[in-house]
Amino acid sequence: MPGCGGIFDLAVLNDRLAELEGEMGRPGFWDNQELAQKLVQELKRTKELVEPWGQLESEISDLDEIIEIAGEDESMADEVDGELVGLEEKLNRLEFSVILSRPEDSKAAIFSLQAGAGGTESCDWAEMLWRMYTRWCEEKEYTVKVISLTPGDEAGIKSLTAVITGSFAFGYLKSERGVHRLVRISPFDSNSRRHTSFVSVDVVPEVGDDIEVVVEDKDLRIDTYRSSGAGGQHVNVTDSAVRITHIPTGVVVQCQNERSQHKNRSTALKVLKSRLYQLELAARQKKLADHYDKQMKIEWGSQIRSYVFQPYTMVKDHRTGLTIGNIKKVMDGDLDPLILEYLRTTGGAE
Repeated sequence: MPGCGGIFDLAVLNDRLAELEGEMGRPGFWDNQELAQKLVQELKRTKELVEPWGQLESEISDLDEIIEIAGEDESMADEVDGELVGLEEKLNRLEFSVILSRPEDSKAAIFSLQAGAGGTESCDWAEMLWRMYTRWCEEKEYTVKVISLTPGDEAGIKSLTAVITGSFAFGYLKSERGVHRLVRISPFDSNSRRHTSFVSVDVVPEVGDDIEVVVEDKDLRIDTYRSSGAGGQHVNVTDSAVRITHIPTGVVVQCQNERSQHKNRSTALKVLKSRLYQLELAARQKKLADHYDKQMKIEWGSQIRSYVFQPYTMVKDHRTGLTIGNIKKVMDGDLDPLILEYLRTTGGAE
């Protein structure tokens, strides 16, 4: 299929479906409950991929008959056009169900922002990006829970980590991982000069209870501190915030969302396990360990996307070449064209 990056073969899936159904009919199938449950889940996922394509194939066959009749009856042209539009929409939906067919794609996303070169400018840019992503999440009806936020010294956000939950949250948001560049006339510059700012976005899938990631206590350094915030009654005056460092990889996570130190520790451990799982999942332990230890340089030359407000307006994704002129629409959360173009181009690979 176009845009699927070679990860989907309907014939192979049909063969696997037949194998699984044969396995389930074998005597003693349920003797090994753990293995049986895994095969049942695989059967369910495989059917979810295969059956819609069979239905689409049947509808295309029906349309062929309608087109043949329409060749003799011009009054049916509108009906044919309507059927074609409907089939195209179904094809697009199925294409993305294939692209996002990896097990981790359906999971919640642990989403992080980190301001880079540019000081207050970058912190303000991080806040603008976070507004953009929350608007996009609202449109998707995703749930957003901020678990750690460090405000900028003068304005904006230095760093932020949130758990984003919804249908294929990680599958879509993984396309946003990388450095985002802003070009604009700075509101913080009295001389109204043009500034360039950078923010790094990181996204990993949340590890569920069905996945075991072993983290030994001896490999952890756990620090507690007082939660930071905007002030007022919601700022915790006890050392309830938790920062956990995984010593072998240098991965650092923190949580300050809850008033309970125990709850913050539990959430931070879950985030840590998700990031460690991502290291194993992608078989890039050394590469990603270096990434979390040193971080990608959040500066010129490493950006995946540029957002230009002056002297002209545009958003350009440097990976796909897609350029959008209506930057206001993008900043209001209309990210689907950028995300979907990336997924089409890469076939859903990270």
